[in-house]
Amino acid sequence: MNLTEEIHARLQSLQPSHLEIRDDSALHAGHAGNNGGGHFQLTMVSPAFTGKPTLARHRLVYQLLADLMPHRIHALSMQVYASDEAFKH
Repeated sequence: MNLTEEIHARLQSLQPSHLEIRDDSALHAGHAGNNGGGHFQLTMVSPAFTGKPTLARHRLVYQLLADLMPHRIHALSMQVYASDEAFKH
């Protein structure tokens, strides 16, 4: 299982109706401070985010991926939406 698949599998506990993970690691290879971990963009829609502010949503995701940071995941950008929020992909 590659890292993108592992991230996807771990986030399933949030029951996403939409989950997109983009690996942008190649765009950041060799930049200062990167010790080899990947750069990822995450877009997710989940009922687990309903009624939660953005910071709480990010914390839910970070809790599921904590042991992957900072060595396997160097940077993670997130767009997270509750199921009842407008989302266009």
